[in-house]
Amino acid sequence: MKVKTEIQPASLEKNSARAIKFFGIGGAGVSLLEALNGEEFSGANLVAINTDASSLAASSATIKIHLETKLLRGLGTGGDPERGRALAEEQFATLKSACEGADVIFIVAGLGGGAGSGISPVLARAAKETGALVLAFVTLPFLCEGNRRQQQAQQSFEQLKSVADGVICLPSQKAFKLIDENTSVLDTFRITGNLLIEGVRGVWQLLTRPGLIQIHFDDLCALVRDRHSESAFAFVEASGAGRSREAVEKLLKHPLLDEGRALAESGAVLISLLGGKDLTMAEVNRVMEQISRHCEHAQIIMGAAVDAEMKNRLCVTVIAAKQNSHAGQSSFAADPVEQISRSPITKPSVRCVSQSSTTPLEQREQLLKHHAVGRGRKAASRMRQEQLPLAIISKGRFDKSEPTIHKGEDLDIPTYYRRGVVLN
Repeated sequence: MKVKTEIQPASLEKNSARAIKFFGIGGAGVSLLEALNGEEFSGANLVAINTDASSLAASSATIKIHLETKLLRGLGTGGDPERGRALAEEQFATLKSACEGADVIFIVAGLGGGAGSGISPVLARAAKETGALVLAFVTLPFLCEGNRRQQQAQQSFEQLKSVADGVICLPSQKAFKLIDENTSVLDTFRITGNLLIEGVRGVWQLLTRPGLIQIHFDDLCALVRDRHSESAFAFVEASGAGRSREAVEKLLKHPLLDEGRALAESGAVLISLLGGKDLTMAEVNRVMEQISRHCEHAQIIMGAAVDAEMKNRLCVTVIAAKQNSHAGQSSFAADPVEQISRSPITKPSVRCVSQSSTTPLEQREQLLKHHAVGRGRKAASRMRQEQLPLAIISKGRFDKSEPTIHKGEDLDIPTYYRRGVVLN
């Protein structure tokens, strides 16, 4: 375990200004964008993108991009991600232009539908081409929404992971841990959205608040950039005398951290603490000690900041990047099925040469008879052989019978021999 910290002089000055843009994609993303239109997120540019003109008209975003063609006739994507993706590719230059000038780009979307699932991966690619750090915060559908939306969401999720620097994913089904039998549908979706907004808020504070133990922008980039992996995230707040213990308990029960299991699976963890002037070193140490126990093999980057308005309160932000064997690679196939089909298939080594199904029948029968004649001579030395005599095949009393031929293959020859399968 490696802990990296850099102590800076106490200061209430803002960090060096970073140009940050929030993109809300699709109906769910545009709705979540409204929660970011407040004093807390002042200075950020809000961009709403959708195929539905009515949702954009009601949005308070600074920039609104309506992706539309004559083929859609104003009816949106109809829940088809391919339509959303085609629209985004068609107007790729517009999306890229909207990303220009940003150091960090947040993509907020609900996956499963047509706009969020289709546009988000294309937007992430456009943002990457501008050199920005791209972080996506997305939700996956409830199981009750059907397997079609589940499959579309999962495919888009894989595509998004292949291009974005980090993807924070919240399966909506986890919200059931936070509701009861009397929770309404509207309240359930509100809870799910709030969890995702907490993640965005945590990174925003990390990038904009002053630090005593400073987490530099380069540290955040090094944690997620080019890992192309799924990242777990949590933001918790506690108050009172036992706020440090309460914060740790909330983290270990947080649905986005999979109740602590995401920490154990992580390869790198960033932890940021934000408190008032009454924040003590003992509290910082207590939080770090407890979290470090659950991610012993991860590289840990820690930062702490003080805000005079955070009196008697403590906020903890955790980003846990999963270990990824593909770290450092710059591109992957956008479609997981396509990625599998492009991968070279390595067959196991075969210790004997199998008969090709295209070999003439007479030639194969001659080879079989030749091996049958030599079988007696090889019996004495069988104990000295290092491989199975798979090429020795005898039909016994059926040796003179007509072979069973189907589609050019002799079915009397064992399947493992015809296909060259190794027997261990």
